[in-house]
Amino acid sequence: MAIKLIAMDVDGVLTDGSFWWGPNGEEWKRFHFADIMGLSRARKAGLKLALISGEDSPLIDRLAAKMQISDVEKSCRDKATALRRLAALHNLSLDEICFMGDDVNDLPALAIAGLPAAPADAQPAIRTVCRFVTSAKGGNGAVRELIEMILSDVPLLLE
Repeated sequence: MAIKLIAMDVDGVLTDGSFWWGPNGEEWKRFHFADIMGLSRARKAGLKLALISGEDSPLIDRLAAKMQISDVEKSCRDKATALRRLAALHNLSLDEICFMGDDVNDLPALAIAGLPAAPADAQPAIRTVCRFVTSAKGGNGAVRELIEMILSDVPLLLE
């Protein structure tokens, strides 16, 4: 079954997991333009995109607005439930959804996603349950690599 929606964690997936605090207490994150281009390519190809984060950062909203991602869940403590909600909202089966995560709080969502994926530097427990692990680290083109694989429709990974 083909992937129709890609949901992803933010910190450790779209970022390298680091954050900086500015002198006035503001939080800064770094995003990689390869991932930004990958999100743009996915959207133009008709894939739906979603962000599911345990954090409640205005930077997530800013990224979502820039990339025209309307499905955003922040402060999420149950990512599997969030994934089920996305499936129902878009009338998709879980088999049509890819979820990319990097840490133990992503395990429940990875367990039910049709294509569980992780960046190269995800925690070992995550990498072992994923059907696709990128060669790139989180925040350094991992999302782009995943999207390029999905757009190329690699049959082995999507069966």
